[in-house]
Amino acid sequence: MSSTQVHVHLFYGADPRRYRKGENIGCLYGYHHAESDEFTLDYSRDQHEIVPMRFARRALKAMLGFDFIHTWRNRRAILRSDVIWTHTEQEHLAVALLLLISARKGGEQPLLLAQSVWLLDRWAGYGALRRALYRRLIARADLLTTLASENAALCERYFGRDARRVLYGLNTGDFPLCPPARWQPHDPLRIAAIGNDRDRDWNTLVAALGHDARYQVRIATRRRMPVSARAPNVEVVRVSGIKQQHALYEWADLVVVPLRPNTHASGITVMLEAAALGKPMVVTKVGALDDYFDEAAVSWIEPFDPQQLRDAVSRLAAKPAQALDQARAACEQLRARDLTTQHFAEQHVELTREMLLQREAQCARAAAAGAAVTARELGRGM
Repeated sequence: MSSTQVHVHLFYGADPRRYRKGENIGCLYGYHHAESDEFTLDYSRDQHEIVPMRFARRALKAMLGFDFIHTWRNRRAILRSDVIWTHTEQEHLAVALLLLISARKGGEQPLLLAQSVWLLDRWAGYGALRRALYRRLIARADLLTTLASENAALCERYFGRDARRVLYGLNTGDFPLCPPARWQPHDPLRIAAIGNDRDRDWNTLVAALGHDARYQVRIATRRRMPVSARAPNVEVVRVSGIKQQHALYEWADLVVVPLRPNTHASGITVMLEAAALGKPMVVTKVGALDDYFDEAAVSWIEPFDPQQLRDAVSRLAAKPAQALDQARAACEQLRARDLTTQHFAEQHVELTREMLLQREAQCARAAAAGAAVTARELGRGM
């Protein structure tokens, strides 16, 4: 029996042959853990670009909302696969368009597992034409997945389709689990806040902790900070690479993940990293992040509430034993719930098996229906 050929379609820049070249980490999101005798994986490849071509590809991507040129370059690998996995809507919308263009009457096309991240959050802001295009492309997907239950519920609301929640995972090679043995805060209290997602709420963080000598805050982001989010005790730093990430976490007493309301589990990567390294967390309770951790593992706060954020931080600083218990609980929940890239890949394997079985059943029903029609026609001819 031949193995199932899976094409993992990733954004331009995530080609495993080039991403962190020489470190042998496999695929950025851990899909390589699905490789087996049953499943053979290949990945989208980044084509070298001259500057005008790069500009044209990015311009079309900005206009469509997905990178069709990158997908078109990978069309042969996509079309010869049995199943396609995508990580965000920027990939699955482009693949769906390619499949619709390439459809051949009577020919069997690959199954498309379409995972969405930001699409549902942005849906209300799209115009009628874009919504119509995206609905047509989403209809081509064989299975919809999301990283959060709130996003899954919106798939039913917007598209009338069920979606499966897939729990995101941590690369424990980069961030081995280190359950804390003790927790003693510095004076001033060292607070790290990390993230490049558009839903980070730096204004509330600075309103809560800025201009207060009891706190030393480091914000690691590539986004431009608004003037209102600056204060003498708040430092904006650039963190690049695993070593610098570890150094920032090691410096910090606790991690704050301040967020605006969203539905796509913004902040989950930082939470997983903080949990693995034994850092207490204060996190805005939005985006179905409680799909991953419960109240024993996280100090949850409401959005846009500086006082609640400051109180949560102060409580942890004042009660080191409680902070230690919380950090231990987060590390244990990460382990017990298997919030790892390995499990992330395993979930895709299980869903793919379901898709393949469903297609086999559909083919069997179609064959039975065809045989019945043939039998009736033969009966009439006798």
